Amino acid sequence: MQTALSTSGLSHAPSATLLREYPAARTNEAPILGTTRILAKDEQIFTEGDRAAFFYKVVSGAVRTSKLLSDGRRQIDAFHLPGDIFGIESGEEHRFTAEALGSATVVVYRRCSLETLACSDGAFAHQIVAAMMRSLERAQDHMMLLGRKSAAEKIATFLLDMDRRLSDRDHVDLPMSRTDIADHLGLTIETVSRSLTQMERQGLIELPSHRRTIVLANRAALRSLEA
Repeated sequence: MQTALSTSGLSHAPSATLLREYPAARTNEAPILGTTRILAKDEQIFTEGDRAAFFYKVVSGAVRTSKLLSDGRRQIDAFHLPGDIFGIESGEEHRFTAEALGSATVVVYRRCSLETLACSDGAFAHQIVAAMMRSLERAQDHMMLLGRKSAAEKIATFLLDMDRRLSDRDHVDLPMSRTDIADHLGLTIETVSRSLTQMERQGLIELPSHRRTIVLANRAALRSLEA
């Protein structure tokens, strides 16, 4: 964590056409300044190997971070939703590529000012630490999910996680496609579609005509698969 909070100067700045000043959260010592970037669907925020000069907070929409494997397959490591902070690296380069899933808004902070920002605003420092801990926890959960769970168990775990993070209603509006889900869970899109259809037949979920909306009809049964 110490490495992530100390870095050298920046080599480049975000494009002026994509950024505008974000309202500052002020303290007695210094304002927390960021800039807002409006993203179109599939627009890249940074690419694997880029210098990690900035870190980001999702305001609206969703962002995926992924890596291309040596055989050309894509592995999505995480989906970042409103309130999530991402792009904080232990080294000088980004280890993943980040792209907007659809229209999205992120706040961009300069990495070199992270230590100052954290020291000048306790609430912001708490957000950073909480974001790092959540990222670590999700990475550990994802490793277990990829290595030890069946397709049905993976999808049940994923749906319940999205339900906890996204939904305050009786259904989940997923921002990602089934291809994204497959690349996150280490499955084929055919397996994802087949498993969702089977879950619908079993009464665990409902699949309305809008293909990205999923009703969790039997959360208890889904939790039994998740365990």
